[in-house]
Amino acid sequence: MTIDKEGKYCTICGGIPPSEIGIRRILIDGKETGIDKLDWILGEVAKIRPATDDAIREELLKRVREFNYVPTKKAGAYGDALLKEYRTFLLAEKGAARE
Repeated sequence: MTIDKEGKYCTICGGIPPSEIGIRRILIDGKETGIDKLDWILGEVAKIRPATDDAIREELLKRVREFNYVPTKKAGAYGDALLKEYRTFLLAEKGAARE
């Protein structure tokens, strides 16, 4: 892997190195969908702790769209699925803090 001004690249194929891929699959509208950098996104949104479900959805979608394509017609389904993942993330975070 080489690191230059433009990012990290695999020295064999020139693509993204496997260690840099952070795709996690979640159910969106009943279909398994890969979301790149989801764990990082959830952590970033958790740091700012938006007050309402709508604000949480908005922050999650804003960040997810930076790394992933979100079809306009499916934005509501993505928001609902991401909110569910966010809540699960917070519960796991609380559980880890208790240990």
